[in-house]
Amino acid sequence: MALNLAVAGAGAMGQRHIDFIARSDECRLSAIVDPSPAAKAMAAKANVPLMSTLDDLFTKARPDGVILATPNQLHAEQALACIAARVPVLVEKPIADTIDAAERVVRAAEASGAAVLTGHHRQHNPLMTKAVEIVRGGRLGRIVAAVGTAMFCKPDSYYEEGPWRRKVGGGPILINLIHEIGNLRALCGEISAVQAIASNAIRAFAVEDTVAINLQFESGALGTFMLSDTAASARSWELTAQEDQNYPANTDEDCYVVVGTRGSLAIPTMRVKTYLNESSWWQPFAAEVVAVPRVDPWKRQLVNFCAAICGDAKPVVTARDGLQNLRVIDAIKRAARIGGRVAIA
Repeated sequence: MALNLAVAGAGAMGQRHIDFIARSDECRLSAIVDPSPAAKAMAAKANVPLMSTLDDLFTKARPDGVILATPNQLHAEQALACIAARVPVLVEKPIADTIDAAERVVRAAEASGAAVLTGHHRQHNPLMTKAVEIVRGGRLGRIVAAVGTAMFCKPDSYYEEGPWRRKVGGGPILINLIHEIGNLRALCGEISAVQAIASNAIRAFAVEDTVAINLQFESGALGTFMLSDTAASARSWELTAQEDQNYPANTDEDCYVVVGTRGSLAIPTMRVKTYLNESSWWQPFAAEVVAVPRVDPWKRQLVNFCAAICGDAKPVVTARDGLQNLRVIDAIKRAARIGGRVAIA
């Protein structure tokens, strides 16, 4: 029997979840939760009830699970409400807008045993699944370093349509980098410290447009990451992974390279180069391109949520993962402000 899922938040992200539920065999849309007038048309089109609050939902049409696609500042409060009602919940990233709020969600989730997932959908991409398998499986040897880039050029209209993006809280660290941190943690393990330098020299907004970041992993590996939303470059997940067809595909570019003592992996081209015998710069590499099937990560995320509701699978991205990604982002923000090294709990 298909699970009944409600979606809270009728914006662009909520609509994306609704579309995937409509095409799913595992679940069906049972309600939309959103007090805005615009949500009425969406609920009518989907032929489901419209609720103004989660309390109304739990009282009148209790679902098997809830997907929270509401504004960031509501995530923690609404996730806690779902946990208190013992309703499994998928919380869009970030899991909360502050570290304290995220910690409250994690404590409540772990105390109750409730299924609480964080919506870092890239972790469900087969590209990341295979890359993690290669890196964590030891094929590259002991990991030495990771090099990442998220360099893209957002048009002026992006800021004209959302003036809040020019203000504190709207820069690429908070909007974009949290995705990258989730990927790097999955690949290379926990990040223990960061350094960062930020600049707003191009756009001259109150927020950064370009950031250079150093990363230290608990394993001893080091990393660098270059982030910019004003760079004419294709070296970003959006423009290389072919995950969202709204972006042009650049199949010859990579956005991550993970390097070990025996070899390296470039992502998302999935080019692997390894030494067959001695690790030496005098030796040739054996080269391979690993084939990976293209499956929509949003679809796989929804399947994982349904399986977690039924107790058939564990969340791929837990509430604690969401918290730790937020901790790293917070540390990078602080490091950029002070121009120094910041350790991460």
